[in-house]
Amino acid sequence: MTEAEMTGTEQAGQPGRLSVVSTASDSIHVITLNGEVDHQTGEPLRQALQQTAAAAPGAQVVVDLRGVGFMDSTGINILISAHHDLTKSGGWLRLAAPTPPVLRVLHLVGVNAVIDCRDTLAQALAP
Repeated sequence: MTEAEMTGTEQAGQPGRLSVVSTASDSIHVITLNGEVDHQTGEPLRQALQQTAAAAPGAQVVVDLRGVGFMDSTGINILISAHHDLTKSGGWLRLAAPTPPVLRVLHLVGVNAVIDCRDTLAQALAP
């Protein structure tokens, strides 16, 4: 990982908080989340995805969900919007290592059929 930028100031591990860390590995941007993604906490994720898409048209982005214990429709909408924007510019979005509660939500709403979802970060980073 060569570049790191903290985009959220909240402390992870506290209920209702989300930390968002953006890094780059080769040509793939990795956005690592820790905490909960909901109406009150989702804005740092939205900003990180928008900044990446704006700074690097055609960006390849992986959202690492290993540290996310909860995600509601806000998070789903942010991911779908980012997927649409990145695909439109020639890039892509992959989701990596969703926890069981998050994976359940992704399956219930069918996001896993629209956005590439991999079991591990290593699989998401692979070509």
